[in-house]
Amino acid sequence: MCGITGWVEWKKDLTHFPSILEAMTETLAERGPDASGTWMTKHCAFGHRRLSVIDPENGAQPMYRSEADATYCIVYNGELYNTQELRRELESRGYKFRTNCDTEVLLVSYIEWKAECVEKLNGIFAFAVWDDREQTLLLARDRVGVKPLFYSYRDGALLFGSEPKALLIHPYVQPVLGPDGMAEIFAVGPARTPGHGIFRDLQELKPGHLLRFTPNGLRIQPYWKLEAREHLDDVETTAERIRELLIDTVHRQLVSDVPVCTLLSGGLDSSALTALAAQHYQERNLGALHTYSVDYKDNDKHFKASAFTPNPDAPWIKRMVDTLGTNHHAVEFDTPELVESLKAAVDARDTPGMADIDGSLYLFCREIKKNATVALSGEAADEVFGGYPWFHREDALSANTFPWSLHLHARVDILNPEFAAWIKPEQYVAERYQEALDEVPYLPEERSDPHKRRMRQMSYLNITRFMPTLLDRKDRMSMAVGLEVRVPYCDHRLIEYVWNVPWPIKTAGEREKGILRRALTGILPDDVLYRKKSPYPKTHNPSYLQAVRTWMLDILDDPSSPLQPYVNKDKLRAIASTDQDQFNIPWFGQLMNTPQLFAYLCQVDYWLRKYRIQSK
Repeated sequence: MCGITGWVEWKKDLTHFPSILEAMTETLAERGPDASGTWMTKHCAFGHRRLSVIDPENGAQPMYRSEADATYCIVYNGELYNTQELRRELESRGYKFRTNCDTEVLLVSYIEWKAECVEKLNGIFAFAVWDDREQTLLLARDRVGVKPLFYSYRDGALLFGSEPKALLIHPYVQPVLGPDGMAEIFAVGPARTPGHGIFRDLQELKPGHLLRFTPNGLRIQPYWKLEAREHLDDVETTAERIRELLIDTVHRQLVSDVPVCTLLSGGLDSSALTALAAQHYQERNLGALHTYSVDYKDNDKHFKASAFTPNPDAPWIKRMVDTLGTNHHAVEFDTPELVESLKAAVDARDTPGMADIDGSLYLFCREIKKNATVALSGEAADEVFGGYPWFHREDALSANTFPWSLHLHARVDILNPEFAAWIKPEQYVAERYQEALDEVPYLPEERSDPHKRRMRQMSYLNITRFMPTLLDRKDRMSMAVGLEVRVPYCDHRLIEYVWNVPWPIKTAGEREKGILRRALTGILPDDVLYRKKSPYPKTHNPSYLQAVRTWMLDILDDPSSPLQPYVNKDKLRAIASTDQDQFNIPWFGQLMNTPQLFAYLCQVDYWLRKYRIQSK
């Protein structure tokens, strides 16, 4: 895992601008604390920050290689889980290797198969390859977007980077937002439309896409997408196939030359990965697996059950630790550090995000990094297997909008009317929603059956619109402290298979994620296996609400605040004066309501100031 950046331009000799490349590279230092490197030719400049995971002694980047009078150079962020298979195939074709790292295997794969190499990769990646003979830059991103990649194309020059900050430091890119960018922040955020870079001159390379840049121009094309295919397996065969894929995926993702751990919440998804990892460790005499959980001071005193959060995690974590014999680390945070982390989370994401949900993950990863460099997470199982409540609630299923953001009116109510008229939030969200629906592939019978059609839509929306938000969060918060988090449920083979499993089989036993539970029978204790879903934990301490409310009110009282022109100050003050027991404005997803609304606006104010955002 690393940070990558680069600059390709035909009209200038880039070797005259080393300080710009070095500055771009240095912005990604937290992603790669172990090493730094740059590579420059007349028209191509690459920068790299390395987090050493495989073959730490070798594998320095940018990595270049000459074959048949051509020079190829790569910068790469990610991890390949089929490195050994690829290496053996390439060796059979006559290639020799100097390292044991996946970077060299990826570079040689490009030399052998050019852009088609991406179809052979099992992993999470964002990479750039420069082909000196062809004068071609290739950018590629993994199929579901686990690893981020942004670019800017202006006046014949292409810039790219793992994070927007690497491009924003370049003179070509300014922190300017138009109405669409502001609509992303105030109407869609903390989600983000795929491909949208928020800033005016910044785009995101979409998951499963390639970008080619030559003197003749820029071309972007998909190499992978979800396809509707008939599912012929019965329930038991489906469960067995899912079980096989999960076991294989976890084993592949445990490969590392540095310490590995798992994130354990006591829920179905993380418990399953931990159980499989612990079994792998035991079979190979690798010692006790280290596991980590997060909680908040006095949460046990203030916890209130809800439809989204039916019970606390702590007893279930203990149940799994006792069952598996892991070396467990319980991490706890208090309100002051959680509030302070809101700023660090913006710095990591380059935009406002999921408020304390982001900040707590940043703090959590920072603690894990003290003892480990790689962690496995249960992220994405709910999107893939249909676990969220909105898959099962009629109000969400019948809503003509994104199910994690059903109350757009609550967002519009807190905006300055003139600003709202400029960004047109209702129109913007409606257009983005319709774009998503227009992409959905269907089987013939799904086009004529409203329920089947809707469940196909819900699955597609969650995998392509909601899941990227959480993957972006996971990557940016973890990599901000130099921790690599792997996500086995995002293995493309698993996603392709489960995507086409009919809804009655997905909910086998009339339970959410029923087929996953069936697949994990015998791997988990029955009480854990059938525990009601509980999301990532958040603080229930009223001191947090009080802290972010006070911070927001201070912003509203500060005439220099850049947030004020965008919001309805009277409306926000009225909300802040409401009795605490009535605070339940649904803001985003399952976890963000009134306290997170305040925190999000505090993040927006901080972001506007620090990044010197201009809107026009």
